[in-house]
Amino acid sequence: MTPKAVFWDMDGTLVDSEPLHEAALVAALHSVGIAAPANLHERVLGIAAWPVYEMLRDEFGLDLPFDDWIVRKYDHYLPMAETLKPRPGAIEIYNELRALGVAQAVVSNSDRLIVDANLRMVGLFYPGMKTVSRNDVREGKPHAEPFLRAAWLAGVDPADAVAVDDSVTGATAGLAAGMRTIFWPEAPMEGPPGAININSADELRAELGL
Repeated sequence: MTPKAVFWDMDGTLVDSEPLHEAALVAALHSVGIAAPANLHERVLGIAAWPVYEMLRDEFGLDLPFDDWIVRKYDHYLPMAETLKPRPGAIEIYNELRALGVAQAVVSNSDRLIVDANLRMVGLFYPGMKTVSRNDVREGKPHAEPFLRAAWLAGVDPADAVAVDDSVTGATAGLAAGMRTIFWPEAPMEGPPGAININSADELRAELGL
């Protein structure tokens, strides 16, 4: 049965942007003389900019104010955003749900600048579209607030909504919001207890009743 609402993570779920985020992070670190650790990607997947900054500052000696650091990272990221591609199958499912009248929103731990840039690049940007960025909430994922804000914007009970996310951080937030939560990682892995694990767009379609 198709749900009343579906709330999508962006990076790695709708948009294949995680490699770009990693490349921008590595380049920004290199520009200040810091070698990126081998496990950087898995450590920052789904995490908002401030906690990542705190980790880099505390563990690797990043010696820049946050505002200077984030400008440096985005200066590397934004030119690469022109190469962005949708995650195969995801935007097709989004558009099919939209045609059926299902309420939807994009719920991201990225800043508003990145949310808008990414969605424009893959053609998922239209009047009335609902999006929640890290700048729109007091607490980012794994807290429930971003998904709860999406439910409020869509005018639905969280219990009637589905959250779709590719990171443990995001899936934890969906569960905390009381939503049926689908964990769709980029590579097969276990999600948090209570999430529905899938590994393909076809499985996602089935879980959404399409």
